[in-house]
Amino acid sequence: MAILITILDLEREPLEFSETIPAGAIDYGSGIRQIDGMPVSGRADLLTEHRGAHHLIHDIRLRAGYQGRFEMPCARCLDPVAQQLEEHFDLLFRPIGVDADSSEHAISTSDTEIGYYEGGRLAVEDVLREQVLLSLPARALCRDDCKGLCPRCGLNLNSEVCACDASQVDARWTALADLRSRMKT
Repeated sequence: MAILITILDLEREPLEFSETIPAGAIDYGSGIRQIDGMPVSGRADLLTEHRGAHHLIHDIRLRAGYQGRFEMPCARCLDPVAQQLEEHFDLLFRPIGVDADSSEHAISTSDTEIGYYEGGRLAVEDVLREQVLLSLPARALCRDDCKGLCPRCGLNLNSEVCACDASQVDARWTALADLRSRMKT
C-alpha cells in the first residue's frame, strides 16, 4: 500500500489520508526495524508560486503525523533496543531542479527545510522513512551499564563470560603505556 501524492490530484482538491503502514513495508536500513503497523495521517496541499507571467511552481505542503514502535541495535552489544516514536511534521516539497540557477547564494534556514519531488509526484513512504530516521537517536543502549561485545571473541559480555586473556594487550597501545609509566615517576 503506497501513499502517492500527485500534482494532478492536488490541483482538484487537497488530499487527506489516514493509513497504517505495515511492518516491513519501508526499509530503514542499519538494523532498524518497524515492529508493527504504523498509523499515519495527514494532509497535502498544493501551493502555487508565480514566477513571472507564465511560470508557475507547484509546491506540495505535507502536514502529517505518525506513531510507531521500532527496534534498533544497541551501540555496544547489538541486541535490539525498543524505541517508541510519535512525531508530527510540516514540510514543503518543490519540483527538483526548480531552484537551480547559476548564481551562488547563501542558504537560509527555511531553504534547508525544503524537500524536492520528481515527476509530479511524492511518495509519502519516502518522507516517512526520512522522518523516522531523523527522529531516532543516533545511538541507543540496551541498558546504561551494557558491557558490549568482547573485542577478541565477540561474545556478548552481558550474558556470558569469555575465556579471553584480559591481560593480553594490543601492541599498538604499548607506547602509551610506556609514556604513562614515565609520567608517574
